[in-house]
Amino acid sequence: MTVKIDLNNENSYEIYIEKLKKISFDRKVVVVTNPTIASFHLEYLKDNLSAQELSFCTIPDGEEYKNMQTLEQILESCFLAKLDRKSLLVAFGGGVIGDMTGFAASIYQRGIDFIQIPTTLLSQVDASVGGKTGINNRFGKNLIGSFHQPKAVYIDSSFLKTLPKREFGAGVAEIIKMAVCFNKDFFMWLENNDLNYEKNIDIAIQKSVQTKAYVVSVDEKEQGLRAALNYGHTFGHVIENLTNYKTYLHGEAVGIGMCMANALAVKLGFMSEDDEKRVEKLLKKYEIPTTYKIKDVEDFYEHFFLDKKSSNSKIKFILPVGIGDCKITDEIKRDDVIEILKGF
Repeated sequence: MTVKIDLNNENSYEIYIEKLKKISFDRKVVVVTNPTIASFHLEYLKDNLSAQELSFCTIPDGEEYKNMQTLEQILESCFLAKLDRKSLLVAFGGGVIGDMTGFAASIYQRGIDFIQIPTTLLSQVDASVGGKTGINNRFGKNLIGSFHQPKAVYIDSSFLKTLPKREFGAGVAEIIKMAVCFNKDFFMWLENNDLNYEKNIDIAIQKSVQTKAYVVSVDEKEQGLRAALNYGHTFGHVIENLTNYKTYLHGEAVGIGMCMANALAVKLGFMSEDDEKRVEKLLKKYEIPTTYKIKDVEDFYEHFFLDKKSSNSKIKFILPVGIGDCKITDEIKRDDVIEILKGF
């Protein structure tokens, strides 16, 4: 199956959802990956990828390494391989690899091409699509970065066979996010089907990518609709930052963030308690965390202002309106948010 990101310009590209086929490039290529992915899948990639010159850059595995130091390691590999402006980077891994490789590609010699070959469920259904790239710093997540669209995305669900259970659940959280915000029928389908079966996960990947592709095509630079894809992230990013990116996987933090957003939506009358429980039940089905103990409510609240979506001293929240729709607003009263945070 092929899904197109149609941006009405030279940045449009195809997403291929199928078994990885042979890909050949008549230019220099550097593949960025990590030791875990390399040990499982690098030989498979080598069998299907050829280039004028092919080099590999292996960076540490984990969100805590998504920083300037690791970015410089990728750039150094580019220089050592003598890449030029016609060269290409390949992101071979999960969301961390994709974000960092894309950012490196966007700034190396003022911008070169890259492609995504995502190997985790989270990156296949969300992170690899849409051109958001970046790194973290002590102030927050993805606060340094750029929009830089890949030239293509190759999604092969066979990579998921080696994915740990927690990583799988983290990806499911992003699938649930898509359904709650945009597709009630898809949410109901998720309630009635087990994603641990290969046939079902393939369907879920396709539906999620189609949803993400539509949203990005309408709003590439997140000026409106695309912000809805951050449902659960406003809260989740704070949780990740406060735990130094070591306690929760990104999707797990998003799962907790969705529950926090849902609680706020219920308080404001956007969502029923029944729908709130349905979302929580679906998250728990895949052992995705739904609770978090906030140590300092005021400190947690202040961290919202480091979020990229906040502006003019206002916090932008994405709140579900029932299941299948959502509301983007920066008009939520501080006291209402604080009350919800106290509940956690």
